[in-house]
Amino acid sequence: MRVLHTADWHLGRTLEGRSRKQEHVAFFEELELIIKDEQIDVLCMAGDVFDSVNPPAFAEELFYENIAVLSQKYELPIIVIAGNHDHPGRLQATKMLAEQRGVYMAGYPDAAPLFVPVKSEVLQVAALPYPSESRMQTVLSDNSEETSLQHAYNEKIAQIFQQLTSSFKKDYASIAMSHVFTAGGAASDSERPIEVGGAYTVSPLSFPANVQYTALGHLHRPQTITKGDRLIRYSGSPLALSFSEAGYSKSVTVIDINPNEQPDVKEIPLSCGRPLITWKAVNGMEEVFQWMEEKKDSHAWIDLELHLNDTPSMEEIHRIRKAHEGIIHIRPVFPEMEQLEQEEKRKDIPIDVLFKKYYERQTGGASPDDKLVRLFMELTEGGES
Repeated sequence: MRVLHTADWHLGRTLEGRSRKQEHVAFFEELELIIKDEQIDVLCMAGDVFDSVNPPAFAEELFYENIAVLSQKYELPIIVIAGNHDHPGRLQATKMLAEQRGVYMAGYPDAAPLFVPVKSEVLQVAALPYPSESRMQTVLSDNSEETSLQHAYNEKIAQIFQQLTSSFKKDYASIAMSHVFTAGGAASDSERPIEVGGAYTVSPLSFPANVQYTALGHLHRPQTITKGDRLIRYSGSPLALSFSEAGYSKSVTVIDINPNEQPDVKEIPLSCGRPLITWKAVNGMEEVFQWMEEKKDSHAWIDLELHLNDTPSMEEIHRIRKAHEGIIHIRPVFPEMEQLEQEEKRKDIPIDVLFKKYYERQTGGASPDDKLVRLFMELTEGGES
């Protein structure tokens, strides 16, 4: 069977007050084309349907209307779990009605697996919505130290997945789903507020080994994490949600799964979102006006870093914003600010980190090994004493 894995839609999200509604409308149009062209059998949405626990009405309407159309038009089973941005109770409130349409909504973590009919087959799903302490209604540890909490959290996640998969049969295809931060994943600024690198970090070994694929949400960059026999993947978000994601390619993931076989995984690129781009106008205002005349990045959201010797006039600022409605930030940079910023940056960065950055730049991206870093630090400390 063919499974489509997606996550982190963040319906209702704005970008500094600018609506992303039309980009999300375009996403659903593109999603439907992919479902049709790729002959998708099951759609898995791994959390953060909405951007907040109290989303605007248009966001809920957009979600429910499109889910209803896709499930009915293509006789498509759809599995949706809550992410940390979703209100688990509100998402799960439609559970009984949704299941009549073949849509499975899971808001709170529990130990009940899903057995989803897919044509003449069955897909076994270990679905674990965002598992915070409050949503699991449990206290992980009496010890407040981060290492103790993290150990307890990993044990709890592993235990839940063990319960979820204990009744799985080998002659059915099987997957796991969750919305968590996994050790080894590459994060960006727009993923909030799961404790990246903290107590809620999940070891890849906490995910079940007796499923063929683990579909995750939360990290917005598509990426695969492998550990032993475990195939763990973040599908990423369909839209770039902050300028920290500038340059990320956006996609959904399609998985061909047959019982007792290694699944085939491929990315399907998306084109629905407006790109987020940083302009660095090192030659000042005239360079910006030239880009405007050239219609540069006319469809993008722009973060403009404007290098100037004098403070820009309000007339110039209005002219820039009028010429390109996608400009979000205008950040003037003056020579003295640039010099001070560089000095402060050097003060804040440890010497070994500076050395690593220098080494990477000089070698085209290679990383120095620990022995070389230790040698450099010994030389540095010897020179100062």
